[in-house]
Amino acid sequence: MTSPPALAAPALRVRLGGATGEVRRPRMGNDEDQRPGLEVTSRALLRDGRPWLPVSGELHYTRVRRERWVDRLRLMRAGGVSVVSTYVPWIHHEPVRGEVRFEGGRDLGAFVDAVRSEGLELVLRIGPWIHGEVRNGGFPDWVQQAPVRHRTDDPAYLDLVRTWFGRIAAALDGRGTPAAVLAIQLENELYDQPDHLLTLKRLAREAGLSAPLWTATAWGGAALPDPEVLPLWGGYGDGFWVDPAEPWDPTFRAHYFFSDRWDDPGIGADVRGEDAGRRAELSPWFPAATCELGGGMATAYHRRPRPRALDIAAVAHAKLGSGSAWQGYYMYAGGINPGADLEESQATGYPNDMTRHSYDFHAPIGEAGRTAPSHAALRVQHAFIEAFGERLAPLPAHFPDTRPDGVEDSQTLRWSVRALDGSGFLFIGWHQPHEPLPSYQGAQFELDTENGTVRLPSRPVDIAAGTLASWPIGLDIGGVRIDWATASALTVLPGRAEGEPEQNIATLVLLETPGVPVEIAHDGRVHRIAPDREPVPLETADGGRVDVLVLAAEDAGRVWVVGAHAGGRRLILTDDEVTWDAAGRVSVRTGGERPDVREYTRGQWQSLDWQHVEGTAVAASVPVERVREPSTPTGDYGSGDGRQAAPDDAVLEAHAAIHRLIVPEWAGDDAMLRVRWAGDVAQLRVDGATVTDRFWDGSDLTANLRDLGVVPGSRVELYLLPLRTDTGVHLPEEAAARLAAASGALCALDGAGIDQRSMWRERTAGR
Repeated sequence: MTSPPALAAPALRVRLGGATGEVRRPRMGNDEDQRPGLEVTSRALLRDGRPWLPVSGELHYTRVRRERWVDRLRLMRAGGVSVVSTYVPWIHHEPVRGEVRFEGGRDLGAFVDAVRSEGLELVLRIGPWIHGEVRNGGFPDWVQQAPVRHRTDDPAYLDLVRTWFGRIAAALDGRGTPAAVLAIQLENELYDQPDHLLTLKRLAREAGLSAPLWTATAWGGAALPDPEVLPLWGGYGDGFWVDPAEPWDPTFRAHYFFSDRWDDPGIGADVRGEDAGRRAELSPWFPAATCELGGGMATAYHRRPRPRALDIAAVAHAKLGSGSAWQGYYMYAGGINPGADLEESQATGYPNDMTRHSYDFHAPIGEAGRTAPSHAALRVQHAFIEAFGERLAPLPAHFPDTRPDGVEDSQTLRWSVRALDGSGFLFIGWHQPHEPLPSYQGAQFELDTENGTVRLPSRPVDIAAGTLASWPIGLDIGGVRIDWATASALTVLPGRAEGEPEQNIATLVLLETPGVPVEIAHDGRVHRIAPDREPVPLETADGGRVDVLVLAAEDAGRVWVVGAHAGGRRLILTDDEVTWDAAGRVSVRTGGERPDVREYTRGQWQSLDWQHVEGTAVAASVPVERVREPSTPTGDYGSGDGRQAAPDDAVLEAHAAIHRLIVPEWAGDDAMLRVRWAGDVAQLRVDGATVTDRFWDGSDLTANLRDLGVVPGSRVELYLLPLRTDTGVHLPEEAAARLAAASGALCALDGAGIDQRSMWRERTAGR
């Protein structure tokens, strides 16, 4: 693919006004369902009187083995997540009326304890209808078949819901209160029944459930009972719910732009039917908040989007620059359905066939528990939010004088400023998938403030395609005012401990914007700084000082900012996986002989001292025995509403290639199987039972062998169904090209390997 031509820049100008509108305080979270120290305003949430910008990530406890909950929660926290959100799927707990299951991996109370013990907040999305690509939207079959008007105030339906909410409250056993639960979401994607949402809120409270925040999804023109629920928004850069022959939809394109429009008419449109005919607006009572920024994307049989890390990060970045006061991701950690036939399917009334077992979602933390590149891409943004969210949360968004002319505009630079009284951040988002943007040449920004015009950089610069930047403006750190900088704000490291030389000198950490010279304007001068790993001091005449550390752009994927604990924030660079416990003890999982980790502390980079905790790092290929050759299927497995249906197991039994994988005996708790393959459907079977599956989109199948029940002597088999070249399903570009080059049908096992890591913990826990 040839690169688009570079663009010449017109004037890039924005007017920064002051705060607009009164600050409102709804009853919710202030006078009702109070939690000490938490307040709700129309501009931001407050904790102990200070603005707070939460980062929430979705993890479904019923789709993750109980033994892995803490591992997943620590990986989420290491990624910068501060709030865990989860559905409570009715069908997973009461598949048969009266036979309620809240034990083992369904123990909701234990999950709440795990979340809170790791220092994370919790959102419960109690439905009762949840969607989540779950059979019947989460209704058990007996509820789905009940002679009631579902999702309405029909008394017969409300009797069922009342009992279910009571079961949730009983399972929580006193935990369903503002002390433990930050928010409760009512229903999901309900568009035209605000009174029913109020009824559900009343029923939940009568059952003994309460939280400072009650929320509801607002997209799709939803009519909500303002101000009884906090409207939550979403944004996916691509989606499985579009017909297979359709191009990249405008509802997806829109999320790569900074905008004051928050509604998304595309989410849920496949199950909503006709649009409501209106577009929902921000509530005057609450700040803009999200719960479903695409942390990845599920894979339907007929359409198989595969978002890349930059695609995911660009959507989140656009929402942050547009004024988001709460960044919420769906999904953040993938999983596996807790049984077969629990997925959304055409057989159960949906237009989409989903994988029966896997709910990997291409999430930052995959189904198997390993982090994806999107974890690193979002981690940088979340480090910025953790350090600067208190300043950022209440700041209004300002959009430039010249804005893009619709979602097809690939010529006008996409940028915004969130600022008040000349202090804030300039956001640049110059990326979109599928149709690459050109390099934008000669960008120089003019910010009209009450105190005059701020122009940056000192000379025009080129903005490369793929640029995501958050440049500070009028930033005060340690008594030093930085007028502006052309590198992204990452974090602030605390000053040295009391009694040490040069105490209380904070370090501002910036991240280079690729291709843009790093300039810092301070005290009437512009300093040009070459990115390296040595700090540069900035001082004032009265003795104020801040050290500035600029990391090179290529370090972005290696950055980990360990959250505040006994020693404050810590900056770590490593390609290995970093987590820490509630006491701040850092652990590393590595595939090398020892962790390769450096920490910036006390003004210099240092190596850490590690002790081995468990596991042996090993990587090896997996021997494969071909049990059966594939045969070409008809490719016609039925359809619904013009969307292809997925083949059933009988088709795989008749036509799939079968490979036996010889798993080595040394495979332990962390052993990860990686299968490189091509075809239509893959099923991994252990002793004859399917344990996970995939629809091919060009990505590997990864699986944690121990979690899937593989032990020495297990028979592990891989079934691969050929994909016909005339299939008509929608594939990512690279996968589509490979299919087009095949002869008749594509079915290939390109290789299988297994790797496991060792875990190490630093010898000195505190700082």
